[in-house]
Amino acid sequence: GTPDRSAWNQCLQGLSSPPRDPELLWADLQAQAAANHLGAELFDQLLQLEGRQRVQRYLQHVQDHAAQTVQRLIGCFEDRTFEVELDNGAKLKLALTVDRKRQQALLDFRGTSPQSTHNFHAPLAVTKAAVLYVIRCLVQEPIPLNAGCFRPLTLIVPEDSLLNPSAPAAVVGGNVETSQALCNLLFASLGVMAAGQGTMNNLTFGDGRRQYYETIAGGGGAGKGFSGSSGVQTHMTNSRLTDPEILEQRFPVRLERFGFRRGSGGAGRWRGGDGLVREFRFLEPMTAALLSGSRTVAPFGLTGGEPGETGTALLTSADGTVQVLDGCVQLQVKAGDRLLIATPGGGGFDPIKRSAHPLVRPSVRGSR
Repeated sequence: GTPDRSAWNQCLQGLSSPPRDPELLWADLQAQAAANHLGAELFDQLLQLEGRQRVQRYLQHVQDHAAQTVQRLIGCFEDRTFEVELDNGAKLKLALTVDRKRQQALLDFRGTSPQSTHNFHAPLAVTKAAVLYVIRCLVQEPIPLNAGCFRPLTLIVPEDSLLNPSAPAAVVGGNVETSQALCNLLFASLGVMAAGQGTMNNLTFGDGRRQYYETIAGGGGAGKGFSGSSGVQTHMTNSRLTDPEILEQRFPVRLERFGFRRGSGGAGRWRGGDGLVREFRFLEPMTAALLSGSRTVAPFGLTGGEPGETGTALLTSADGTVQVLDGCVQLQVKAGDRLLIATPGGGGFDPIKRSAHPLVRPSVRGSR
């Protein structure tokens, strides 16, 4: 019941890669413990005030209501199999089977690529979180987050796969990249919308004294009756960027350009959203790294819509030399180097309807 600082310090000393700031980490852990302790105290007060039976009835009602809401949603689903490919060649596959009589749905991820030596594995908790997120986006009521949502759903996620890896699989890219592709897979399997940008465009740079990390927004996928949003954080990310003034005040960089990447969204009756263009100039030597996707595999369109543009990154050296970077790269930058990141656009939905009798522009002569 009391913090054991000495034992914690011994744990840190045994690590091959200890944390950069042990004091900050210790403070974070204390804050988490305090938050849990407060939650337990407040819940105990609720039990004392309302009684155990009444609280239990309401907790059960919340889960029952969530399950019923998802069951009503399942009535709109259709049996469908869909597949999404990542830049590294790995694939996510989902076969959706709907039992309308029982109001149940089976989400079968067999056929998804097995785990490998890369770091794009998504732990099972991330896979379940993506499913829950998509379902809660589609239900017609603002239900609270709870396990009742899963009651009408059966998930088959093969072990030792990209979506359910076993130790010692590397998972750093699973939460930020594979989760995005998984959301695209789920929405497409439900026939709701085309692919969003499918990546978080994770950018880090720093040196021995300063470290900076941001995710960069892109294009959202289009769906029936709506175009994709431009320059937004799609699906499994909702971070906001640091203000340019603060960024330039705290780090030796200049933000040269930041705006929409016009025309990067996929064409269609409803067009995919546009990505962004963001360019930094480094004023001191630093280490930079980019963890991103949708650089070789474009965000797909749906029901005849066109795919969005793939993302790209360019490093322009101080001498004017331009280098096209891979989607996942770590590099040493010098003072005067510029790093430009163009994020992917979203996929379009439905083909563009062409008129059977196209208008012919008449020839007009004479002065206006």
